Amino acid sequence: MGERMRARLVMEERRRHDVYPDDVLAMIDATVTLQRPFLTAAELADQPEALRDTDVLLTGWGAPVVDGALLERAPHLRGVLHAAGSVKHMIAPEVWARGVAVVSAAAANADPVAEIAVAQIVLAARGVPAARRRYVRERQLTAAGAASGARGRTVGLVALGEIGRRVAERLQGSGLRLLAADPFADAAAAAEVGVELVSLEELFATADVVSLHAPLLPATTGMIDAALLRRLPEGATLINTARGGLVDEDGLVAVWRERPDLTALLDVTVEEPPAPSSPLWTLENVELTPHVAGSMGEDRAAMGRLVAAELRRWVAGEALQHRIDPTSLDRIA
Repeated sequence: MGERMRARLVMEERRRHDVYPDDVLAMIDATVTLQRPFLTAAELADQPEALRDTDVLLTGWGAPVVDGALLERAPHLRGVLHAAGSVKHMIAPEVWARGVAVVSAAAANADPVAEIAVAQIVLAARGVPAARRRYVRERQLTAAGAASGARGRTVGLVALGEIGRRVAERLQGSGLRLLAADPFADAAAAAEVGVELVSLEELFATADVVSLHAPLLPATTGMIDAALLRRLPEGATLINTARGGLVDEDGLVAVWRERPDLTALLDVTVEEPPAPSSPLWTLENVELTPHVAGSMGEDRAAMGRLVAAELRRWVAGEALQHRIDPTSLDRIA
């Protein structure tokens, strides 16, 4: 039997136990030699020899940047398994050039995001946010007149990737009409989850509820601009559980001031939190939440379990299910 693979865990201490609780650590210990002590990125910077004999780097929030300098200090490194979402901020080109396997646990984070999005979509389709605002103004039960049934309403999904598809699957059979705008989506695959593909312009002109699920890329930054927002039908709702940078916030503020009938449910903003002077805090038809979509608390352990399962596959000589293809980096988060 060959030598066991050696792994080192480096991430922020505050959320370490959420992502890698004792049962997940036990799974990893049973598969590889998990080196101790666990480190933060700052501690790793102070201990340049800590990865000298490490084969696999396990990470999460607060991961170190894996670049040429780190690779020089980790001559045996063959894999980086990231128990969080995007790896773009932490993986330098030298990693791909060396053929290091990179895994992201973004798929494990997709379900909690989809759950929040679906809950907001259903409430919005029933007119609950508008009824809530009217109730505060009128203090009368007649404010319920702003609400409605959801059946027959149209929901537009901007992007039909990992999360958008899960949202569509959960909404099947709900009586809602589902549209999506995604230049990379296949019409037949979309139809399988009850979705009709349309242009972004048609989606905004048609949907009663628009939910954003696109990655933040140079091509998507600020793509939800004032021109698109002005297309929204009377009483429509914009939901963003993706990335704040997808929305031109100045454009949104301008349109929302013009159109008090519109609602924005924003779990993410360009700056988090928005500046104290931002109109997003005071516009009556904007509701902010503090980036709560996604894995919180004990839900985060699902990402650690995904990493542990990938390690088992690797040791068993099986294909990794969540390995990042560097050729797809220009269209993923």
